[in-house]
Amino acid sequence: MSLQIHQVCRPVTLPSCFTKQSTDIHQVKSCMMMMVHDKKDGKRKLRSMVKVRSSLEATAGGPTVVVGQVTEVTQDTFWPLVEAAGDKTVVLDMYTQWCGPCKVIAPKFKQLAEEHLDVVFLKLDCNKDNRALAKELGLKVVPTFKILKDNKVVKEVTGAKFDKLVGAIEEVKSS
Repeated sequence: MSLQIHQVCRPVTLPSCFTKQSTDIHQVKSCMMMMVHDKKDGKRKLRSMVKVRSSLEATAGGPTVVVGQVTEVTQDTFWPLVEAAGDKTVVLDMYTQWCGPCKVIAPKFKQLAEEHLDVVFLKLDCNKDNRALAKELGLKVVPTFKILKDNKVVKEVTGAKFDKLVGAIEEVKSS
């Protein structure tokens, strides 16, 4: 299966600090930037909008990852998206609907996705439909966070331990 990274391009209004205009595509960042409002402080921020998609499913609107957001995956979409992420760090939140600690850390996980635009954030509901993937990844407790680099799990954080998760992400990114 060949995999591609697709980019979404559309005009954006940038703040005054970004007034330099360029028509040279090589001088433009490799991802579209979009202005978003931060709910906490009301300030406008730029967010990357790189979409990662399997070329086999591109025409059918198959699995897509938007950097800066958490993307829900299934056992069918997980590995194609990890492969499409290339050398980017991938963080997978393995959770269940009934797990209290999973619900507590979910907003913090979303915040990490918004802050780390060079990392792909995924989440997997470890229900009966995704049991095979959960077993393949060695799930024993929820929440479990798997950090992947180059299609391999390189770190794992079990439990809703936010500080350990942040440290693990930083460690993998810097390696």
